[in-house]
Amino acid sequence: MQKAKVRKISTETLTSNLPEERGEQLCAILDNVELTLLYKASVHGYKASAFHKRCDRQGPTLLVAYNNSGYIFGGYTSVDYARSGREITDEEAFLFSFKSGTSSYIKINSGYNARYDDANGPNFGQQLYFCHNNQPVVYHQGGHAFSINTSSMYGNDTQLNECEVYKVEQEPEVSVEEKPWRNVLWTPERRAELIGLIQNHKPLMTSVSQVRILMIGPVGAGKSSFFNSINSIFTGHVTTKAMSGSAGTSLTVQFRTYPVNDGREGKPLPFVLCDTMGLEEQSGAGLDIEDISSILQGHIPDRYKFNPMAPFQPDEQKASRPASLQEKIHCVVYVIDATKISIMPDKLQEKLASIRRKVNSLGIAQIVLMTKVDEACPLVEENLQSLYVSSYIKSKVQEVSSRLGVPVSCVLPVKNYSQELELELNCDVLLLTALQQMLRFADDYFDDIRSVEGNPK
Repeated sequence: MQKAKVRKISTETLTSNLPEERGEQLCAILDNVELTLLYKASVHGYKASAFHKRCDRQGPTLLVAYNNSGYIFGGYTSVDYARSGREITDEEAFLFSFKSGTSSYIKINSGYNARYDDANGPNFGQQLYFCHNNQPVVYHQGGHAFSINTSSMYGNDTQLNECEVYKVEQEPEVSVEEKPWRNVLWTPERRAELIGLIQNHKPLMTSVSQVRILMIGPVGAGKSSFFNSINSIFTGHVTTKAMSGSAGTSLTVQFRTYPVNDGREGKPLPFVLCDTMGLEEQSGAGLDIEDISSILQGHIPDRYKFNPMAPFQPDEQKASRPASLQEKIHCVVYVIDATKISIMPDKLQEKLASIRRKVNSLGIAQIVLMTKVDEACPLVEENLQSLYVSSYIKSKVQEVSSRLGVPVSCVLPVKNYSQELELELNCDVLLLTALQQMLRFADDYFDDIRSVEGNPK
């Protein structure tokens, strides 16, 4: 029997009321799943708007209600809530009830709709309504989709003392592909080869001495950690030059350009990693899209402090002259946490789409860096070399590709240095491979500029 796993994904503390034994029963019925608590009526309110704000477009969900008579009851639907105004067909939907040592499950009757997807509170079969009329009650109006006996289901006690909704996700598959879906040489020789290629890289445009790579991503995804990891490889030991962490708001509040030296006293390498304030879903918080536009075009100076309430305004003298190619961004890297891609808020996804449209309009090369792969998959956590034989990581790469609208070949899974005290070969190979791809993509951008300008250099 699969144990119930319940995670917190909000900034406030959400404590599940679901007893472990009942959670195990539901997880067993749903077959190897993880439950993420999305909505708790006692915290967020019994209003339908509060429910939809937290539960819409979250995939399969499990509703669990509680009353003072000791009943735990609710329902499962495999189809997203979306306020579409449509009747929903869902053959996997079911209702359940627990009381003392007893339990019961009610499958949907064949030929009936599982629910009506409107802006009101959740319902099953248009006959059992939870948080009815924005009140802590359950309401049954009869119907044929589910064969409900209200006495045995909730003891005819319609008053709720809690209502919770959980996102239902399959546990990461730890199955192994027959052959790697990408080929990587996990050897010291390959690591040395990659270091040599990066050390000797020369941008296609002779007017550019260093490729400028802009890191963009949600708070806590690992932008600053990527710079620290690359810097660590070329320094020869783990470093933390850029501030990084897992705070709820961005630790990076300035625009920073980080050159990397070849060794502690070595010459600058042919790239600069540019770090930005993290993206946040709320308007007026995190990095402003107008600021990103100014960064892309080379107008924002190093150490400029972002103001989420007001975008950057260049002075008139600088605004009158276009930035040189050397000052502009040559490759944009979206940094996405592999463990959070499935729960990315709609507003954050919309922000990323707006940024991508702007970057596309400027013809700048784009790559996605998928971080924290070890936290996402137990197989990879055990051995990083399992990355490209993990079917779960492959599915995450495909999901990132779909959500951000980039080719699968542009999604690069990596593990940043975070807890380690020493460098590790497999980590280095992944990080250096990703950096090499960024330099290649920047060269594609330079190649396009040369062809447009007819410039052979």
